[in-house]
Amino acid sequence: AMSEETFLYLTTTGWKSGRPHEIEIWFVAADGCYYAVAEGGDRAHWVQNIRPSPAVGWMVGTRDQHAAAGPQRRPGYARALAAPDDAEHIARIRRLMEARYGWSRGLVVQICPSPDTDPAP
Repeated sequence: AMSEETFLYLTTTGWKSGRPHEIEIWFVAADGCYYAVAEGGDRAHWVQNIRPSPAVGWMVGTRDQHAAAGPQRRPGYARALAAPDDAEHIARIRRLMEARYGWSRGLVVQICPSPDTDPAP
């Protein structure tokens, strides 16, 4: 059921406000990190937030699990992938997103758990 769909919940720090902002977004996991696609690219507020403040909070789960977890989030770091350096990586993530959601247009962002926490599956 759609209610059981799993999302990535990403908490960034507002680059103007300094306040936490959380989004619910589609994702894929690869190489111990998570990846999301910002349809708005650099115009997406959450992308604007991670550029100056890459430290983020995150959790993966259903809406029910998210609600039950309250404010608890695991620490991590986010960065926008950029060609040409990340070109192969970007292509791979787009393939994974296409396979899972039938969609991959936008800026690919990597969210990695902090080194002292468990890696993504």
